[in-house]
Amino acid sequence: MLNKFRFLTAGESHGKCLTAIIEGLPSGFEIDLDFINFELKRRQTGYGRSSRMEIESDTVEVTAGLSHGKTTGAPLCLVINNKDFSEKPPFNKYRPGHADYAGSVKYDIELRDVLERASARKTAIEVAVGAVAKLILKEYGITCTSKILQIGSATADFEKEIDKAKEKGITLGGKFEVVFKNLPVGLGSYVHWDRALDGKIAQAVMSIPAIKAVEIGENPLTVDGIYHDEMFEENGKMVRRTNNAGGIEGGMTNGEDLVVKAVMKPIPTMVKPLRTVDTNLCECEAHFERSDTCAVEACSVVAESRIACVLVDEFLQKFTGDSKKQADYHYK
Repeated sequence: MLNKFRFLTAGESHGKCLTAIIEGLPSGFEIDLDFINFELKRRQTGYGRSSRMEIESDTVEVTAGLSHGKTTGAPLCLVINNKDFSEKPPFNKYRPGHADYAGSVKYDIELRDVLERASARKTAIEVAVGAVAKLILKEYGITCTSKILQIGSATADFEKEIDKAKEKGITLGGKFEVVFKNLPVGLGSYVHWDRALDGKIAQAVMSIPAIKAVEIGENPLTVDGIYHDEMFEENGKMVRRTNNAGGIEGGMTNGEDLVVKAVMKPIPTMVKPLRTVDTNLCECEAHFERSDTCAVEACSVVAESRIACVLVDEFLQKFTGDSKKQADYHYK
């Protein structure tokens, strides 16, 4: 049976803890908790974050699936305790741009219960899972980076743009780029639509709270000249001099850098509240608890993690094995 890297998470914004169970990890992979905690810290940094980042200093605990720091082949359980654990009062004002209205109608629950699970706070445990995926990929020389391309209308001087928004009591979205290097050729497939790697990546990134658009490679409408990446021979090898496709052709990695870009909308909770209605349909101002002015940098870290999970799943299926030794053998 092919290894299937998959995970489930549980937990609420103000609940006791956030939890994840990861399945499909071969035995023998070393799990560096310091690296996971470093990734969690990255998620909490970035200019424009709120005071909550001073309350929460996330660290992970592994409660199952490790022996002497290495995976055993059993499910891995990760836990992040919420320092801000408390019962929060209910509210009845729908917040535009949030899951409040649709979630309360769908599940027939109070708005507070929708907020608690729909909150982007749950991405903390997803970053921890993504860190595990990155650790496995790093064993094979696969690395990733991300950078901010735009904040609001600014492509430079981001902090100045964020300061202006904070003074106005509004929030800013932006655009970022994630790059994975040294991926082997042939992750993903063209044989069925749901096995195409670009489709899997797009779904993983698009489902991050506040993401409104995903691109892989260069936008064809912005490339001046030939879009497709021509191939050349160089020292007995095939090389390309452009990477407009962003490392994917026909739903598969082609050996070039994987380049994923995404656009995050402005955070809908603002100090200057939006107009809305409450559950009795009385017009009012939206409920406000707290909010970042800008969280694009943090969102890029979440995107790295989501993409890493997709890639490690494809990697382990291609180079399958119940142990690291077997995966190493198949990879070589």
